[in-house]
Amino acid sequence: MDYKTARSFLIYQGTSSDQNTDAFLVRLKQRKAPIPGQVTSLLLALKVVFEALRTTSALDRELVYSLYLLSLESRQHFDAGLLAGVDWPPLLSEDLKRISRAVKSIFAGVWHSE
Repeated sequence: MDYKTARSFLIYQGTSSDQNTDAFLVRLKQRKAPIPGQVTSLLLALKVVFEALRTTSALDRELVYSLYLLSLESRQHFDAGLLAGVDWPPLLSEDLKRISRAVKSIFAGVWHSE
C-alpha cells in the first residue's frame, strides 16, 4: 500500500457519511461489527501514513480530521453499543486502542507501540 492509497482509505473509513455504508465509522455507528480484515487494513494504512509523514512538520486538514474521527468516534460508538447490549467481536476494544495509538503516533511523529 502506498501513501496515496493509505490516505484515501483512511479518509473514506473515517468519514461519518451514511453514503459510505461499509466505512468503519458508519458500521460502528450502526452497531455493526467491522468487515473482516477492515481493522487490519486500517492499521496497515495508519502505519504507511506514519512512515510517510513522520518527518513532516505539517499535516493536511482532511487527513487529520479523518484520523481524529477514527480515533475518537470509533470508541464512542463502541461504548454506546456496549451500553445498548451489542455483542461486539472480542478483540474490537483492543483494536480500537491500537488505532488510537497509531493516530497518536502520526500526530507525534514517534511510533507508540504500547
